[in-house]
Amino acid sequence: MENQGVNYFVEAGKRAAEWHKHHLEEMRRCRFDTIAVHGIYSMQEALDFNQGSLIEPVYMSTSQGYRNSDEMEAGLGYMIPTWCYSRIANPSIYYYEGVLALLEGYGSGLETSCVATSSGMAAIQSAVDPFLVEDPKRPGAKMNFVATTQLYGGTFQQFAIRKDQERNIEWRKVYRSTDLDEWEKQIDENTRFLYGEMPSNPSLSFFDLEKVAALAHKYNLPLIIDSTVATPALMRPLEHGADIVVQSVTKSLATSGFAISGAVIARKNITSNIDNDEMKADFCAYLKLLPNRDNGPNISPMSAILALNDIRTIRMRMDQVSTSTQKVAEFLENHKAVEKVDYLGLSSHEYHQLASRYLFLADSELDPHYGKKVNRYGHLMSFCVKGGPAPTRQVFDAFQRIYRATDLGRIKSVATIPAISTHSQQGEEGRKMANIPDNLIRLCVGAEHPDDIIRDLEKALDSLEGKKVSFSSPEYSAGGASSAKLQK
Repeated sequence: MENQGVNYFVEAGKRAAEWHKHHLEEMRRCRFDTIAVHGIYSMQEALDFNQGSLIEPVYMSTSQGYRNSDEMEAGLGYMIPTWCYSRIANPSIYYYEGVLALLEGYGSGLETSCVATSSGMAAIQSAVDPFLVEDPKRPGAKMNFVATTQLYGGTFQQFAIRKDQERNIEWRKVYRSTDLDEWEKQIDENTRFLYGEMPSNPSLSFFDLEKVAALAHKYNLPLIIDSTVATPALMRPLEHGADIVVQSVTKSLATSGFAISGAVIARKNITSNIDNDEMKADFCAYLKLLPNRDNGPNISPMSAILALNDIRTIRMRMDQVSTSTQKVAEFLENHKAVEKVDYLGLSSHEYHQLASRYLFLADSELDPHYGKKVNRYGHLMSFCVKGGPAPTRQVFDAFQRIYRATDLGRIKSVATIPAISTHSQQGEEGRKMANIPDNLIRLCVGAEHPDDIIRDLEKALDSLEGKKVSFSSPEYSAGGASSAKLQK
């Protein structure tokens, strides 16, 4: 190809960007389910570049070839849209990022962007680290961030060990997240951001998002929200004032459980006291092209497409599993062997009224089944077994339908005991901070019929009274069914 100069490719890139801008504007006018199904993959792309493929292709490629040195210079200099290298950008990852950006911004009128990560934990690190830089106006000052103690165990460890202990960046803890004064008392001139997880895993803690966002902005700080449990089908923190959302897409968004995946989604022009205009203007683009380019917490193209395919049905799935979980929670609340049930859909839960102001099924008012806005509270819940850890393990070990695993959001029901699994590393004191007793079972209800999950729970609870619980497979042994047995 004859060299036509770098400017030739820059102008072509501008035309492509302009087309993409108009396409995004069209997609923003679509309803939630349409966005989830189509994302930003267009018919024009399908027909012109992808052999007419209805579904986004998996571009299993590490890098992009260029026509000549001029196009390479424009691409690697970020002067044109480019895939260049999959640690930075890839078409499959681009489609994944596009749908999540649109879904988190749905109904808000905000312009949003997304950067994909290899996991939810990588998303949290990517979201917080750009703010944890020394202020040149206050050299040597000890930085801090303010976050609730009701967090997933991995997040707790990242904050307590990786940040506070190893890097001497102080985590200022909020124990009662509904107490706005407690939040405000922790903030000073060295605070970098406010952080919360809502609903929290596993204790279902909640706080007034709009008030905490207003408080953060009062002090020129960003509010970062982990909204993994809700998903954008039930709550979109950006429309309530949050600046940045992190998602462990591995969980409810990617319900099949085929791959680990994460994402950071942010509004344009975030609030921050960091003197970095490029970062504030488009936080996720900044992450993608600079810090994450250098640190490499990228997702694989295959993982991105596997997650993307699950995202298409997120609203209807969250509707189904929420209604099933409500039924399961009501059963457990009335069981004599259960000490306490935590589910935001129960009127007895201390945060039920507050959560009901934020958790709504997207577009339910347009759904012919409802015709009005309806609350949905997700499919994560927990319950405490009377008698302490021993009977709790007995009930847990008696499950036959519910899988025992450190996972949630699956299409199949999954349970764990956080004190010995997801939150074990933070120790007894840390678990007390997060309100996680040793007799608590975390349950994430899947898409099975709720009656079958209730029957499994009932049998497991019956085991406390000495009733025999038989396993469905005659080949079951304490070590598990061997592959040899399964092949017979």
